[in-house]
Amino acid sequence: MQRWMAVAALGMVSTGVWAQDDDKLFLFNWTEYMDPALVEAFEQEFGVEVVQNYFTSNAEMFSKLAAGGDAQYDVVVPTDYYVTRLIDAGLVRELDDPRIQQGREDLMEAFRQPPYDPEERYSVPYLWGVTGIVYDTNTFDELPHSWSVLFDPEINPDQPFALLGGDPQVSLGMACAYQGAGFDCVGQEAWINAAKLVSQTLERGNFTGFVDSTAAVEQVARGVSAVAVTYSGDVDYRKADSPEIYGDLAFFAPEEGAQLGMDTFVVPARAPHPQLAQDFISFMMRPENAAKAANYAYYRTPNEAALPMVDEALREASRLDPETSGHLVTTPLIEGDSLTMLQQLWTEVRSR
Repeated sequence: MQRWMAVAALGMVSTGVWAQDDDKLFLFNWTEYMDPALVEAFEQEFGVEVVQNYFTSNAEMFSKLAAGGDAQYDVVVPTDYYVTRLIDAGLVRELDDPRIQQGREDLMEAFRQPPYDPEERYSVPYLWGVTGIVYDTNTFDELPHSWSVLFDPEINPDQPFALLGGDPQVSLGMACAYQGAGFDCVGQEAWINAAKLVSQTLERGNFTGFVDSTAAVEQVARGVSAVAVTYSGDVDYRKADSPEIYGDLAFFAPEEGAQLGMDTFVVPARAPHPQLAQDFISFMMRPENAAKAANYAYYRTPNEAALPMVDEALREASRLDPETSGHLVTTPLIEGDSLTMLQQLWTEVRSR
């Protein structure tokens, strides 16, 4: 039902109807990333209706906000490194609700004052995960925990594989990590070398295409691909929910370096209902609700007070221990001429 409501809402974008609906909260979110029970609980407590619309990449989300969506949505869920881009573009507003500031006290120290929002003025951490490799254990008995399973034809000469579409910074970051420049690589030389490697990879006969994270898991489960790039939560959720379908899938974060991605809550600059938006964010920050959100999406919570209420396997994964975090990096901010060059390189890669 919510998906049909979201589609209907799309037709309201150009008419300005959204701004007149004072009994609605408009949420722009990733798919399958919000517990319907939490949505219903918020609706009942505040006497409103939550209308969700969905995106499949940060690039898509940014484009829609830049095209006027900052006046149509109340809450948006960007990944960490896009928060800075949204701030610099003037597309988000400061959060000034004291309940939000109080709720930050429940966050793990590792997620306080993050580099993408060091003064904690614009965003609140929601859930986090890791970008890595999903594969079919029936096809591969064992694989090196390396990006080489994608980029080295000697490691995978003939089994079908897919790459993650969407953001060039993440896609080229995988190639950079494999080449020794780190997942968080920046600069012309590193990007050009990574772009060349990806271009060569696209020419291999067993490359099946670019897909988003959810589609990657589905393709490996159905045998369309044997190995692909995805986010940890998309695999963990499906394995826990439907082990009969996804139980043979395995996931790892490559040892050369992988992305730690923190998804956040922000309020667009011209949000129709900014106070209701902050009501929603503070509601989601309550430890019991943060735990429910993590248990539903099967992504990891940054909320330390929520951990006792999180499923045991997910609870341990949510603790960012030194051994795990050693090869995980956040995606750095790229802007100006560097961002333009990166986008041009990616356009050239995708056009081949």
